[in-house]
Amino acid sequence: MDWSQILVIILSIFLAIFLLLGIVLAIMLIRITRQIKAVTDSARTTAEHIEHAVATFSRVTSPTVLLRKLSKLRRRRKQGGEDV
Repeated sequence: MDWSQILVIILSIFLAIFLLLGIVLAIMLIRITRQIKAVTDSARTTAEHIEHAVATFSRVTSPTVLLRKLSKLRRRRKQGGEDV
C-alpha cells in the first residue's frame, strides 16, 4: 500500500466525520430556530395582550379623571359662591 492510498483513506475518514458533524449541527440549528420562533411568537402575543389591557384601562380611566377634575371645579365654584 502506498502512502498516497493511506493519505486518501485518512482524508476520507476525516471528511466523513466532518460531514456527520455538519449534519448534526444543521439539525441542532433548525431546532434552535424553531424554539426561537416559538419564544418570539409567545412574546408577541403577550405584548398584544398587554397593549389591549392598557388600551382598555386608558379608556376606563380617562373618563374617571375627567369626572374628578369636573367635580373639583364644581366644588371650588360652589365654595366661592358661584352656581354652576
